Amino acid sequence: MQTTELDPTLSQTLGNAEKNGLKLVIANKNYSSWSMRPWVAMTAFNIPFQEISVLLDRSDTTAQIVHYSAAGRVPVLLAGETVIWDSLAICEYLAEQFPEKKMWPEDVAARALARSICAEMHSGFTGVRSAMWMNIRAKFPGKGRTLEAQADIGRISEIWETCLAMSGPSEYLFGEFSIADAYFAPVVMRFRTYEVVLAPALDAYVERVAAHPAVAQWIAGALAETDHIEKYDSYPD
Repeated sequence: MQTTELDPTLSQTLGNAEKNGLKLVIANKNYSSWSMRPWVAMTAFNIPFQEISVLLDRSDTTAQIVHYSAAGRVPVLLAGETVIWDSLAICEYLAEQFPEKKMWPEDVAARALARSICAEMHSGFTGVRSAMWMNIRAKFPGKGRTLEAQADIGRISEIWETCLAMSGPSEYLFGEFSIADAYFAPVVMRFRTYEVVLAPALDAYVERVAAHPAVAQWIAGALAETDHIEKYDSYPD
């Protein structure tokens, strides 16, 4: 299992980021699941970048985001004159720009599967998204169990079981940490917030992802934030 150590030298990291010209525009770490995906991937693979944070649910939120991308959504990766405004496109771009990082599995079949499950995550699971929004600081045990969310939880469990059966029960989805694990990291956050009961092997995977240095750093950032969005901080009965 890969053990990734994050760059301990902030000044050097920022210097490298300036040289690479990579800037990642994200929203609140506590709430923004889409922002989490490329941020975790870049941090896990020691790709230096400058972080630009835009707070959600403010009067100027849209104007600030549109300043970086006309799509009006985060995350946005600024790579010199190149603007990438979709989380999966950002990860694909990074994998192409840094092939030595091996952000996708090396095996062709495993890589195809990893891309497939990321694409499914990217376009699906609307039941979980709508009923179990991300709030790392909160605890909503048992909430959000709509029929659609339950079906999504079952499908996510199936995906994880399939991947872990191939990679090993004590590994990440494809052995070493990859874009696929970064892509499902917000799901891990949701499962912890809503205290979803999983099979022991899957529960252990949740804890491994949460303990990964890049994910743990994101969680620490979320816990340190003081901004609150009321509609996401409580769950209606």
